[in-house]
Amino acid sequence: MDDRPDPATVAAHELDPDKLLSQLNGCTGAPQYSRNDATAMVGIDPERSERVWSAFGFSHNDPDAKVLTDDDVQALALMSMIDNSQPERMALEVAMARSIGQTMSRLADWEASQFAEVLSDPNVDVSMSQIVTAIERIHSLIWRRHFAAAITSLAATVDPDHRTQSIGFADLVGYTSLSRRVGLAELSDLLETFETHAHRAIVQAGGTVVKTIGDEIMYSAETANTAAEIAMQLQQIPDQHDLPQLRGGVATGKVLSRFGDVFGEPVNIAARLTGSARPGTVLVDKACADAITDPRFKLRSIPPLSVRGYRRLSARVLSYARSPELEGSK
Repeated sequence: MDDRPDPATVAAHELDPDKLLSQLNGCTGAPQYSRNDATAMVGIDPERSERVWSAFGFSHNDPDAKVLTDDDVQALALMSMIDNSQPERMALEVAMARSIGQTMSRLADWEASQFAEVLSDPNVDVSMSQIVTAIERIHSLIWRRHFAAAITSLAATVDPDHRTQSIGFADLVGYTSLSRRVGLAELSDLLETFETHAHRAIVQAGGTVVKTIGDEIMYSAETANTAAEIAMQLQQIPDQHDLPQLRGGVATGKVLSRFGDVFGEPVNIAARLTGSARPGTVLVDKACADAITDPRFKLRSIPPLSVRGYRRLSARVLSYARSPELEGSK
């Protein structure tokens, strides 16, 4: 007779909200302050505290409820270091809190679902306490490396907020109709395969993943040559991993970088080009085409496109001058 506890029972015990909260508090200290307490301790205006709390993504609960730990109060104190006397700095504080809150909320949701599966696996001998400790350590290590890379990039840029970049998109062709025909598990596997290999292709070619939006991935590159290489590498993923065809678009120009996202006309143009591209092809705008100097690529002119916001959008079809197999064999 198997005396081992039922995995589902173990998982339910580990994921019990009260038990989990107790474990988390073991790392940060027990809640002993209300929002009103913390506001008075830090010495900031209650209205300002409410703005920051809401921007982090937390509900408007009872301001007198004891929900904050010593670490929470310290975090609020660090946020209050930003001089809030000017409107633009007030906006910066709220935007920063919102960006952190949204990022951490999405990450926590994903991690919770993944580790719930881990805890229900009888072959994995790990507790929620161990998982929490490991996640916190990993977050810190990875964030430090990304922060160092971002600072290095900013230091090398004359105007870090407004710089010339190439922005690209790639999306799965026919995803909407496909999502109606397959089950959720199969759809999840497809998206995971796409995101995994697209992310790897972008990073290995020297680009940056800006974000994923369902069946679409957005990336940036410092040069048009790098963006072209990324776009063509992405086009090889479907054949290599049995995925629907991709279509892509790339545009070059001045962009605004804000809290990990990118804005500006190149973003709009790249999105329009992606929507106009045929399955298995990549369209680039004139600015990107003019900036591509790598002889491995060739550009073919097509008639101007009429798309939303642009009546005559100049575009080129990007491809390898020789097949990628021949390029690799030289």
